[in-house]
Amino acid sequence: MKFLLRTFGEIALLDSEERQIAFPKKALLIIAYLLASDSKSVSRTSMARFLWGEGDLANSLTNLRKLVSRIKSRQSELNAELLTFDDTDIHLASGPFASDVIPTRAHMPKNQAKNLALLTEGLRSRFLERASCQTKAFVDWRDSERKRHLVMLKETLEAMVKLPATTGDVALIKEAALLLFEAEPQDEATHRILLKAFDVEGGLEQLKRIFARRKDLVSSWAAILPASPRSPTPAAPARSAAVSEQDAAARTILRIPRLALLPPGNDTPDGAATMIAASLIEDITLGFCALHSLRVIAPYSAIQIGRRSDDQAALFERYAINYVLETRLSGPDDDLSLFTQLVSLPGNEILWAERFNFGKLDLARIKHEISRQIVLSAAAEVERHEMTRAHFEHNPAAYHQYLVGQQYLHRLTLPNMRRARKELKAALRESADFAPALSSVARTYSKEWLLTARGDAELLKSAEDFATQAIAVRNDLADGYRELGVAKLFLGSIDESVEALEVAETLSPHHADVIADHADTLVHFSRPGLALEKIQHAMDLNPINPDSYLWTAAGANYALSQFQTTLDYIAQMADPSLADRLAAASWAMLGHQDEARMLVRRVRETNPDFDVDRWLSLVPSKEQWHKDLYREGLKKAGF
Repeated sequence: MKFLLRTFGEIALLDSEERQIAFPKKALLIIAYLLASDSKSVSRTSMARFLWGEGDLANSLTNLRKLVSRIKSRQSELNAELLTFDDTDIHLASGPFASDVIPTRAHMPKNQAKNLALLTEGLRSRFLERASCQTKAFVDWRDSERKRHLVMLKETLEAMVKLPATTGDVALIKEAALLLFEAEPQDEATHRILLKAFDVEGGLEQLKRIFARRKDLVSSWAAILPASPRSPTPAAPARSAAVSEQDAAARTILRIPRLALLPPGNDTPDGAATMIAASLIEDITLGFCALHSLRVIAPYSAIQIGRRSDDQAALFERYAINYVLETRLSGPDDDLSLFTQLVSLPGNEILWAERFNFGKLDLARIKHEISRQIVLSAAAEVERHEMTRAHFEHNPAAYHQYLVGQQYLHRLTLPNMRRARKELKAALRESADFAPALSSVARTYSKEWLLTARGDAELLKSAEDFATQAIAVRNDLADGYRELGVAKLFLGSIDESVEALEVAETLSPHHADVIADHADTLVHFSRPGLALEKIQHAMDLNPINPDSYLWTAAGANYALSQFQTTLDYIAQMADPSLADRLAAASWAMLGHQDEARMLVRRVRETNPDFDVDRWLSLVPSKEQWHKDLYREGLKKAGF
C-alpha cells in the first residue's frame, strides 16, 4: 500500500484514496522531521528531547520506547515499514509513502514553475498547524521550517517574475505573490515582488493605484484619529519608498482588533458532542487566523479566561480584547443545535448571533463547513463594526438606523429594499459621510432594478451615484467598488464593471460575496470559464451557498453549453423558480420540450408580459454569441 503524509494543516497519514489512517501522531512528526532534513536518521536521544522537552531525559527516553513499541505494532498491522529502529537511532524507511514536505533546495525541482507550484500548494496551509507537540525544540524547528519555506517562495518568485510567463503560470504567480504578501505584508521586497507578479498580466498600474488609494486613506485618517484616545498616532520613522511610508503609517494608525474564542458551553450530556464542539472551536480559530483580518488570542489563554467568570471583564481589558465569540451546544442527540454570538467590548453589544440546527446531521462531518460559515459571518461583522465604530462613538443615532437598514437589506423583496433605503438614508441625514450606509443604499437601488425587471435606468444611476460617494469617502473599502461594479454591469458598462470588481476583490480577497459578484460580472463579460473558477472559489469560502452563487454557476455553465450541469446547479437552489427562464432554456437545448414548456407556463403566470428580445436588450453581454445562445434556448422553450 502506498501512503501519503500530509504536513500542511493537520498532520495525517492518508491511503491512496486520501482516507486518513490511524497512526501515532508523534511518529508522524518524526517522519516529517526526517523528510525535511538531508539526513534520514536521527538519534533516539535527540528525538526524545525534540518530542518531550529538555527536562527529565530518562522519562523522555521511556516515553520514546513506548512510542517505538506502538509504531512497530501499528506497522505490523498495516504490513508496512515507515520507520526502522536500532539501539541508538531512528531511520526513515524508503519507498512506502510520499509526502507534501517541502525538501531542501538540493532536492527541489530544477524547473522554476514546478518549484513554485510545489511551494504554493504547500503554503496554502500552515506547516504542522495543529501539531500537539509544544516543546521548545519542536516549535523552534517548525518556525525555522516555515521561514525556510517563505525564503524559498520569495527566491522562486523573484526568479519567476523575471521570466516570460505562460498563461498557466500567471495565475500561479499571482497566488504565490499574494501568499507571500499575506505572510510578510510589511516587507519592501515582498511589495516589489507583488507588483512585478501583477505586472505579468498588465496589472501593475492597477495595484499602484490601490496602494496610492491606501496611502491617501492613511493620510486622511491621520488628521482625524489623534483626537480619539483609542487611536494614538506616534510618529513613524521615515522610509524611502512611497509604499513603505504608507505601511509605516498604517502600523501606527490602524488598529487590528483582537478576538477571544471562549471555550464552548455545553448543555447536552453527549460526550462526543463535547469533543466535536472543542474541535469546532479549533477550526474557527484557524479560520480567523487564515483571514489575517484580526488577531486571535491563544486558545490556552481563551480557556483560562472562559473559566474565570468572576473577573472576565478585567481580563478582557488586560489582554486588550475587542471582541468575544461565544458558542454553546444544546439539545438531545436528535435535536442538537449550536448557538453562536459575537460580542463587542467593552460595551457588551451583540453584533451577530446565529443558531445552527443539526437534527440528525453528522456534526463531525459538517463541522468544517459550519466553522467556515461562522468565521466568514463573524469576520464580516467585525469588519463592518470596525468601519462604523467611529460613527457609533460620535453619532449613535446614525449607527442604529444603519443596523436597522441592514436587517431589511438581507430580505430580498421589493418592500424590504425600500424600507432598508428609508432607514439607511435616515442614517445618512445624521452622518453624510457614513461610507457603509452609502454603499448599502447603492445596493438597494440595484436590487430594486433586478426585482422589478422593468429596465429602469434611473435606479441604476442612483446606485452608481451612491457607490461613487462611498468610494470618495472611504476608498480603501471593497463595498463601494463592489456596488459600483454591479451598477456598471446593469448599465451595460461591462469593462468598467470588471475593473471595479477587480479592485473590490483585491481590497477584500476573502470576501465570498465580493468574489461571487465578480464571477457574475465575468459571466456577462463572456468569460464563463474564468467566472466558473471564481464562483467555485466563493463557494469554497462560503460552503452553504446562497441562491445567487448557484445562479451564477448555472449561468456560467449555460454559456459553456453545459446544459445538464446548469440544471444541476439550479436544482440545488432553495428557490429554483428564480431561475425558471434559464432552466427552461436549458431543458429546450437538451431537447426536453415538455419540461421547458411547463417552466414557460410558470413564468407567464407571474410575468405575462415577458418578451425575450426586450429582456435580452436589458441583460448585458460582452460578446454577441453569448446573447445569441441564450436567445436560442429561450425561443426553443416557447418564449
